[in-house]
Amino acid sequence: MTTTLRRTGLAASLSGALLILAGLAGCATPAPPPPSTAELPFDQAIAQATDSLVMQTQKQAPLIPRTSARRGVVLDPMIDAGSAQQTVATQLLQERVGERMGSRHDTIELLPFQSANLARARYLLTGTMTRLSREQARPPLRIDLALTELATGMVVAQSSAVARDDGLDHTPLPYYQDTPVPIKDQVIDSYVRTTATPAGQRADPYYLDRIAVAPAFKDATANYNAERYQDALMQYNGAAGGTAGNAQLRVLNGIYLSSAKLGRTGEAEQAFGKIVAYGIAQQQLGVKFLFNPGSTAFWPDAKVSGAYPMWLREIAKASAEANVCMDIVGHTSRTGPVAFNDTLSVQRARYIRDRLIGEAGVLGDRTKPSGKGFRENIIGSGTDDAADALDRRVEFRIVDCG
Repeated sequence: MTTTLRRTGLAASLSGALLILAGLAGCATPAPPPPSTAELPFDQAIAQATDSLVMQTQKQAPLIPRTSARRGVVLDPMIDAGSAQQTVATQLLQERVGERMGSRHDTIELLPFQSANLARARYLLTGTMTRLSREQARPPLRIDLALTELATGMVVAQSSAVARDDGLDHTPLPYYQDTPVPIKDQVIDSYVRTTATPAGQRADPYYLDRIAVAPAFKDATANYNAERYQDALMQYNGAAGGTAGNAQLRVLNGIYLSSAKLGRTGEAEQAFGKIVAYGIAQQQLGVKFLFNPGSTAFWPDAKVSGAYPMWLREIAKASAEANVCMDIVGHTSRTGPVAFNDTLSVQRARYIRDRLIGEAGVLGDRTKPSGKGFRENIIGSGTDDAADALDRRVEFRIVDCG
């Protein structure tokens, strides 16, 4: 199970992993018809949402004359709205949407998501997949798609459809499995809000103001997923060079991951320190720790847990220096009896608290452990693998010290 610190890597893909979330965060467009709540097969839901999106743009006669050339579209990789991860399922979603746009709608030209094409393309396509329940293993999924006009920042089309989860693979892609920190921050939240924005309204400005970094992050992450770590590190460092890049947790996380994979211990520790500092400033950070099933002992493989002492040291140091107080709240996945999970969540919260106090004694008076069992699951699948790692966490909730 895993741990999160809301003030300030490695996949939790084994049963009993614990994620400790250190919670140290244009023109008027015709509105589409209300989305159907009927659950459709996955491919049928994609077809419905994609066709609706394109049809909305075709009705905008003042914006798009019949004689206009094909409209260029760039696609910012689609994500799971709850976990902020790219998964096998979200990758399939964006592939199917892109294929249908290109094969069924000759007015659309899907361009590679590159910096140069942000200036060339007319529209930016975003998409999310959202679980509609956390009480069942495979709940229905809402697919949301949006087209934003890059020149004006207006959402010109938005569509939704509900799909059945007929055996979809929700395993996170390698970057998201390895990440020491969940990356759901203000950048990701604004992406999700943009994708749900009704047509005719402005896209979330926080997202659009930082869109220039997204192509570099996409390319770097593709290299990381393909185990080309040197190329990934170079591109993550390039993305962090600008002001917007410095404000993106996902980029800092990529620098840490790539440095660690390359065996650059000093650079990796420095990068992790920046992640912790970012978390303190944003009051939101997640750090993963893998535990043995049903216990409070870290997984013994040094390839998995070897960096944990450094992580704990950096978290404790930064928390002590920032003079913060925290409620340490444990969480578990849905597997097993309620009473057992309630107890285990408290035990792991206490264990992490003890380790932090061992690094910085002043945290003894500033922290209090508790547990939620599985009552606040994010994923809720109960699969006890990489797909529901976010459910197995301990949150550090910043509170007043009075």
